[in-house]
Amino acid sequence: MVGAVAEDRRINRRQQGDLGELSAMEWLGTQGALVFAPVTHSPHYDLIADVDDRLLRVQVKTASFFHRERWEVSICTRGGNLSRSGTTSVFSPERCDLLFVLVADGRRWCIPAGEVDGRHAVRLGGPKYERFEIRRGTPFDVRNPPSTPPPAAFATRLPL
Repeated sequence: MVGAVAEDRRINRRQQGDLGELSAMEWLGTQGALVFAPVTHSPHYDLIADVDDRLLRVQVKTASFFHRERWEVSICTRGGNLSRSGTTSVFSPERCDLLFVLVADGRRWCIPAGEVDGRHAVRLGGPKYERFEIRRGTPFDVRNPPSTPPPAAFATRLPL
């Protein structure tokens, strides 16, 4: 699939984001973290994970656009009520500690914010972020076949 268009979506973007957050909660919980969600919406992080008495701010993103053998993931916020004045709020490692990504075919990554090179987008599925790929989760778009085989070894612990 080259990318989902509005008419072709099985779920809306809000549902897709909710599934991403649930996937992050599930994986973080299996790593021994206590997971909390902010009472109000935060423009910079979606979850808080308590790992060994350390609180980590987790930004969760989802993506369904697969192009040139990579998942293209927008990590900035454009428009809506989070950008305040209609401008783009770019990704910054000062605003969160972990970037958790779920893509349409179920592949997932948990990347330390300081390791993220992009401010607007990242491309996942290649060697650059391979060491942060974690066990595959549930796909949110069953029409999207697995993009590539998963790596031989997954990250089995939180990348702290």
